[in-house]
Amino acid sequence: MGTTVLALIGLFNVFGTYTAGWLGGRMSKPKLLTGLYLLRAVVIVIFLWVPVTQITAYLFGMAMGFLWLSTVPLTNGTVATLFGVRNLSMLGGIVFLFHQIGSFLGGWLGGVVYDHTGNYDLIWQVAIVLSLVAAVLNWPVRERPVARLQAQMEAA
Repeated sequence: MGTTVLALIGLFNVFGTYTAGWLGGRMSKPKLLTGLYLLRAVVIVIFLWVPVTQITAYLFGMAMGFLWLSTVPLTNGTVATLFGVRNLSMLGGIVFLFHQIGSFLGGWLGGVVYDHTGNYDLIWQVAIVLSLVAAVLNWPVRERPVARLQAQMEAA
């Protein structure tokens, strides 16, 4: 079952990333990010409330797959809007670096929590809180170039 869930995550990543990129060209990227992070929290809460069966695991994999990498085009688009494309590779690399640090900490801390408690409940709760924090942090972001970049664009 685990391999099928992982395959569903990968498959639905394709659809989620494409859909988010398409929507990001038509709507506010920070607001879409807010919605994605809220949906992640909701999906995790629902998964924790329902009995774990093959069907609920598959549905969870599909939902999380759709939401997982769908943040990438929106984040890169927001960074490009705010800071321009000149240093987008470097800024994207910084974003990716912190993503990898978070991935390591999530996996490692998940193991530590499991070793101490015998379950992953606390890590799921942390994931919900972090999703909500990410939603709150993205909501006020204004999609306009920073002042320095705006001045450069007007001078050109």
